[in-house]
Amino acid sequence: MQNSTTEIPHAAETRNETWPSQSLSSEFSLAVLVLLAFLMVLLCLVTILGNMLVILAFIMDRNLRHRSNYFFLNLAVSDFAVGVFCMPLYIPYALTGTWHLGRSLCKLWLVMDYLVCAASVFNIVLISYDRFLSVTKAVSYRAQQGIMSSSAIKMVAIWVLALLLYCPAILFWEHVAGHSVVPVDQCYAEFFHNWYFLLCASTLEFFVPLLLVTYFNAHIFHNIQRRQRRGSVQDCEPPRSSSLSWRFCGLPRPGASSPSSEAEESVSSLTRSWRPAVVANGPSRTETSSMALKRNFSASFSSRSGSKLQRDKKIAKSLAIIVCVFAICWAPYSLLMIIRGVCQRKCIPKSLYEATFWLLWINSSLNPFLYPLCHMRFRMAFLKILCPKNFAALRSGNTPSI
Repeated sequence: MQNSTTEIPHAAETRNETWPSQSLSSEFSLAVLVLLAFLMVLLCLVTILGNMLVILAFIMDRNLRHRSNYFFLNLAVSDFAVGVFCMPLYIPYALTGTWHLGRSLCKLWLVMDYLVCAASVFNIVLISYDRFLSVTKAVSYRAQQGIMSSSAIKMVAIWVLALLLYCPAILFWEHVAGHSVVPVDQCYAEFFHNWYFLLCASTLEFFVPLLLVTYFNAHIFHNIQRRQRRGSVQDCEPPRSSSLSWRFCGLPRPGASSPSSEAEESVSSLTRSWRPAVVANGPSRTETSSMALKRNFSASFSSRSGSKLQRDKKIAKSLAIIVCVFAICWAPYSLLMIIRGVCQRKCIPKSLYEATFWLLWINSSLNPFLYPLCHMRFRMAFLKILCPKNFAALRSGNTPSI
């Protein structure tokens, strides 16, 4: 008798957790279900193919193996996992309302789904931070371009943070609570209706990243506007006296070791333009050559700064689009999760929840087009893969700078 009384509350609790088991088939007709299944499969294929294209571009084009571009690769890997593992397993569950693959695969699917979605968000923050540094701290950013260890550490940290956010709760919640509230034929996290945990997790997974990305984007716009108002956009110190300062943009002093390639090109090109003045002016060649060299430095860095400003404007525009798409895709689901937990699933229709859930995954489908396609090098790499004949025809043109 005592055993039966102790089992009644748990059984009642399990019966009350029937909201996730409501299938879309109970709300829509067969024709609508077929259309929904087609759209789900199509979204899955777009996510897989789009992110696979980014990964293949890295494999086939060595020019893309740049420090900041590896962050795009990290994002593509996480979004590819969404399309190749998370979506296919969820489609039959969403349509039928019943999980047929067992508890072990359910746990694995939950871990992977929460892991790769959180990693995707954190990668977006990392990319925005990298763009922020490239615009607002260009000199120090370029000085660290060859250091791959820091980029690798950041990418690994992304996955570690994403793993720690949800995975321990998914794996150990029922053991800490002493029982499971998830029916055998269902697959959702044990904290599905715990709004305290959902609020904290959503804050770390969405609200904080959104604030960070918005902050980086706003500073980039502010930096560009300030440089435009100044009229002269330089990343470096101007010379303070009539003699040429070697502090221009990190140019090496005479005799310094390991000059950057950009600096070498600047010095060699300016030296070539300076030599005729030396020969032509005879006795006053020192003074004239110094003035000519200063003028050439000024013209060179002015044109380079102008082109850098244009690149920074493109970066700012792409980040503005990224912030808006990220907010549109993630805000409804994050807010709905908290509201659903507070009202104990009674105020949120199943169809509305499913719509916001798939909207979250749509972000993984859009990322291959929003991020790499904002950069010319990626577009050229995609053209090389998809249309090799057209790429060969364009190969004689200028090499893209972004």
